Amino acid sequence: MEVFKYEKAIGFMANAKKTATVSAFLVIASLVLLFTKGLNYGIDFAGGTIIQVKYEGVAPIEKVRSIVAQDAKYAGATVTKFGTDSEIVIRTKEASKSISGGAKVEVQKMLKDTGTFEIRRVDLVGPAVGEELKTKGLLSMFFSILGILIYLSFRFEWRFAVASIVALIHDVSIAMGMLALFQVDINLPILAAILTILGYSLNDTVIVFDRIREGIRTIKSPNMSEVIDESVTHTLSRTTLTSLTTFFVVLTLFLFGGEIIHGFSFTLLVGVVVGTYSSIFVASPILMWLNFSVTEFREKEAAATKRQKEREKQRAQFEQGTI
Repeated sequence: MEVFKYEKAIGFMANAKKTATVSAFLVIASLVLLFTKGLNYGIDFAGGTIIQVKYEGVAPIEKVRSIVAQDAKYAGATVTKFGTDSEIVIRTKEASKSISGGAKVEVQKMLKDTGTFEIRRVDLVGPAVGEELKTKGLLSMFFSILGILIYLSFRFEWRFAVASIVALIHDVSIAMGMLALFQVDINLPILAAILTILGYSLNDTVIVFDRIREGIRTIKSPNMSEVIDESVTHTLSRTTLTSLTTFFVVLTLFLFGGEIIHGFSFTLLVGVVVGTYSSIFVASPILMWLNFSVTEFREKEAAATKRQKEREKQRAQFEQGTI
């Protein structure tokens, strides 16, 4: 299905330096946010206790904060709304036995004068477990990127692999920067969203690179920028349809999915946008700036085709008994 009708290729590479400047600014800003504000690790990684409380009416959040602040076991705890005005979440970084042994009973006694409520959830993660999850999460990201690099090196040429990895780092950096900016709780679902961004961005980039590689073979121009422009223009309808479909699905989750998956869907929203952008305006220009030679590629392809024909000819001669 062709969304865009075109008579000539769109000059994407003519604006490559401008888009590179924008990308560099966003990545640097994201790194600054990561080093200044830092990530807000949830209990999955930092350890602690989460207690979700639902009231029959509007939750008296200020009264609950006052009561919780008076208990030494919950020193430094935060009390926030959870989706609706009737639900709140009490978060504390403590995960001691005194809390885990009877957190539900303790909170029921502590909040007995605040109204009619029920304890809907009590989650606890020890600091050692949280640190282990954080380490394994970082390792999973590292090995994912390493595996992608190896795969692309075999699938394409090394310049394609380098361009893809730079685009992936670009996407993850901006996504992490947005998480730091809005102080989204970093937990296991967020890690899953980051890994999903890697897969989505890679898929989009590989499709664009496949079309560029095909364009190198079929497009007459020896100029790499012209080959990229025409190839990306051919994939524009597919990229737009795929990205918009994914975006609206994730946007629906973000708006109506509830507080539980709010951080997950927010991360995916950012990832879909930057992943689509990077496959065209980050990966493709880098491929051009790495001095990929269309002429050399065509010569190698022609030589490989010639060798293949010679092998087939020799095999046929052998089967016929002529050699």
